Amino acid sequence: MFTINIYLRFALIVVGLIGGTILWATMGVWYGIWFVLLGLVMLAGYFLLGTIQSAAVLMQGNDFDGAEKRLDLTIAPKLLYATNKAYYYMIKGSIALAKKDVEAGEKWLKKAEEVKVPTDNERAMLQIQLASIAMQKGRWQQAQVYLRNAKQCKITEPLIKDQLKQLEKALASRGQINVARQSGMKGGGLTMGGKRRRPKMR
Repeated sequence: MFTINIYLRFALIVVGLIGGTILWATMGVWYGIWFVLLGLVMLAGYFLLGTIQSAAVLMQGNDFDGAEKRLDLTIAPKLLYATNKAYYYMIKGSIALAKKDVEAGEKWLKKAEEVKVPTDNERAMLQIQLASIAMQKGRWQQAQVYLRNAKQCKITEPLIKDQLKQLEKALASRGQINVARQSGMKGGGLTMGGKRRRPKMR
């Protein structure tokens, strides 16, 4: 997908709006209007699209600091086109989790969930991330809900399918542990609480 470097976009906005206005005032409308229109188009694109795509590229290269700085250049995320807004929150959440800030990660991912992530693959990835956070916090029933949500998505990416299987195994293991503990409490309590026979004295 064709993208314009964010710094080039900023330069075109300045040149278009300021330079176009000067030409308009000094040489006439037809000399300046095209530069002004260019500046307005670049400005509208910035507010609607933000810096999401370039931040995603940096994050794919594990440059989390660079991705965060690039996202910070989006000064009005609430004005973003819905899809880009969801991506903005997802990237913010993923960066926070990479930095071991679980609380911030959960907050941003839930914001993305509210916006509604555009594709099934991304919806599933979001649910898997939220399920992992719920598991870390011991909220197992909530993790099961996120798992069910993820399984309802039509996943096409092998990596996400593998992560879903791992999540399912982890939750299944937790269920087996709970069953074992309950069985131990019911049957094992008698063994642990009963009197032990004293060895015969010789």
